[in-house]
Amino acid sequence: MRFAKYHALGNDYLVLEPKDCPTLFSPEVIRKVCHRHYGLGSDGILYGPIERKDGAFGLRILNPDGSEAEKSGNGIRIFCRHLLETRRIKEGEEFKIHTPGGLVGCSVFEGGNRIRVEMGKVSFRAPQIPHVGPDREVLGEEITVKGKTFKYWAATVGNPHCVIPVDNLTADLAKTYGPDLELHSHFPNRTNVQFLKVLDRKNIQIEIWERGAGYTLASGSSSSACAAVAYKMGLVDADLTVNMPGGKIVIGIGADYSIVMTGPTTPVGIYEMHPGVTDQDVAS
Repeated sequence: MRFAKYHALGNDYLVLEPKDCPTLFSPEVIRKVCHRHYGLGSDGILYGPIERKDGAFGLRILNPDGSEAEKSGNGIRIFCRHLLETRRIKEGEEFKIHTPGGLVGCSVFEGGNRIRVEMGKVSFRAPQIPHVGPDREVLGEEITVKGKTFKYWAATVGNPHCVIPVDNLTADLAKTYGPDLELHSHFPNRTNVQFLKVLDRKNIQIEIWERGAGYTLASGSSSSACAAVAYKMGLVDADLTVNMPGGKIVIGIGADYSIVMTGPTTPVGIYEMHPGVTDQDVAS
């Protein structure tokens, strides 16, 4: 079975086309394929393009734990690069990708080294995220894990985010508290987690614990959510750069909190998976 592998600032995905796999894998097989030691290794699988009547390219996004994501900014950019590499789109043209988290507009430039994605509008309202409790914007509330209490801002850009501003940012924050925050009862569908430091009016820095994937070097939807939170707090301008361990993404924020994300992608290779991989007894 054929896979194309790409990464976006170190966040890597395998692209699997329906023509090569008409029936999508079970969650158990997804975990095996994505396994770093026993499978091909990735932060998830992008399944598409799925045929649609509206002219958009259909896409499903599978996490390495076998669950499905509503939206992924890096995943969408990688899928755009794949559409260019397979000559389904042309450089500079505008096209649409449909994800479970909504329809996004895309354009590819510089041979795929710069990809622009209209991510949709960020909302801070509890029912849309989803977040427990009454209908409100979840801004600066308290959450406690491992005996430590943080102030957090909750947001959705088609998938849920828990953003925690801090003065001293380290990767250990995401690795230590991310697993418990992801599963916190405030978020009925689990959540992506980001620790955020504002550097200046045009730069923020984040560390990421991604729902279903764990500690992650970069994330497009996390960048979008964190930029929107920092803007909501009045700490940054509408155009800013998000700095992550894997690299940088540029975010533009509209008056209605619509997000335009621009960032790079890199092809890694084409892989043929041995049929026996799906039969291995691999711990999840």
